[in-house]
This record gives sequence, structure tokens and C-alpha cells, in this order.
Amino acid sequence: MSDPQPEAARIDLALVARVRFNGDRTAFSMLVRRHQGAVRAQLRRLARMDQSWADDLAQETFLQVWRKLDQFRGQARFSTWLHSVAYTTFLQAVRRQKIDVKYASDQYEITHDESRQQALATDLSNAMRQLTEGEQLALLHCYQLDLSHDEAAYVLGVPAGTVKTNIARGKAKLKAYLAAWSPDY
Repeated sequence: MSDPQPEAARIDLALVARVRFNGDRTAFSMLVRRHQGAVRAQLRRLARMDQSWADDLAQETFLQVWRKLDQFRGQARFSTWLHSVAYTTFLQAVRRQKIDVKYASDQYEITHDESRQQALATDLSNAMRQLTEGEQLALLHCYQLDLSHDEAAYVLGVPAGTVKTNIARGKAKLKAYLAAWSPDY
């Protein structure tokens, strides 16, 4: 009978144990390297593609993880807990700076010669801006970051049913907004 825990999660737990019990900085560096891409991707999307702000937030996230690793209880995968810390770090930064987190208009203009794929990406971005914040966050965490509904609920601090509802509503709205993009178009 095989172990139901994925190999990546077991490696994370072993590294966490080395950090918590031995203060092993090399193990912590390995955790950072394993997860920094996903954390930076999450924060870039939350920061509306502001790369430098997202990088600052990612650095702050890993500092918080170093300081609070003893609070990790293993109730969720380490990566899920890490996404939760990143999301909390983002929310704290928004509150500190009183930043309006509504989507700003895209920083580029659409040219007449843009490709169909660029046009679809632009329309999708515009459609995403029409969703509620809860719908945007649920879709981000479940579809772009590939978290389960339960993991996204843990990260966002809401019930799993709320995540499922926000995804269903968000998908329905996106389908309506993007109806002109049929496969035969």
C-alpha cells in the first residue's frame, strides 16, 4: 500500500523539521527555492502584476515564514500554509499602505496588429475585473495556483463552500463575458 502523502509534501515536512529543530538555514534555503516561484506568482497576481512590489512581498513572506515556522502545525500542506502566509502578508501591506486593490487598467494599449491570443488575454483580463474580489481570489487560488477548494479556503480564511460558490459564480460570469470567444470564431 502506497503512502497517500505526495513526495513533495514529505520533502517539505522533512525540511521544515530540520529548520524547526536544528535552525538549519540550508534546509530553509531549500524550502525557499522550492516554493519561491509559486509564491511570487501568487503575489504578482495579487499585486496586479507589479513585479517589484510582488518581489518585496515575497521577501517579507519568507521572513515571516522564518519567524513563524513554529506555528506551522501540519494541518495543511506546507505549501498551502505558505500561500496563506503570503496572502496575509499581501493584505497587511494593503492595509498599511491603504492601497486600492481594485484592478487598474492594463498598462499597455491594444494595437491593431495584436494577435488573437493577445486579444483573448486582454478580454479575459477585462472580464476578470468585472468579478467580485471573492470570485477573483477563488479563481486565482484554485485555477492559477492549482490549489484545491479546501486549500484555497484555508489560504483565504473562508469556508470551502464559499470558495466553491465564488468559483461557480465567477466561471458563469466569465462564460457570459467571453461568449463571443467561441471555438469556431
